[in-house]
Amino acid sequence: MTSEARVREALREVVDPCTAANGSDLDVVEMGLIADLTVEDGAVRVDLRLTTPACHMVPYFITEITDRVEPLDGVESVTVETDAGMDWTPEMMTDAARAKRRAVLDRYDEKYEAARATD
Repeated sequence: MTSEARVREALREVVDPCTAANGSDLDVVEMGLIADLTVEDGAVRVDLRLTTPACHMVPYFITEITDRVEPLDGVESVTVETDAGMDWTPEMMTDAARAKRRAVLDRYDEKYEAARATD
């Protein structure tokens, strides 16, 4: 049987595409996007928080989560449910994820500050 810990480990392979676009490559676990996770009799249910009501990546998340979790030993079904994108806040991120995000934002600030200085 697959444990909740093993499923959570597999979910760490699912990178939030918005963070990939900005270079921080944060996974759904460290982003705090996993609202709830249950593993019972081969059925896995993942309740996923969206970062915004305008998120158009829901199909991506469902596919990626299913593709990572379904092959695990003992998993017979995977259900992914999403919320309305109204509850997530950056405080839900792990400390390491917030630090990584801050480093990326700082690099952007430095880049644009340098560009403004040459104007």
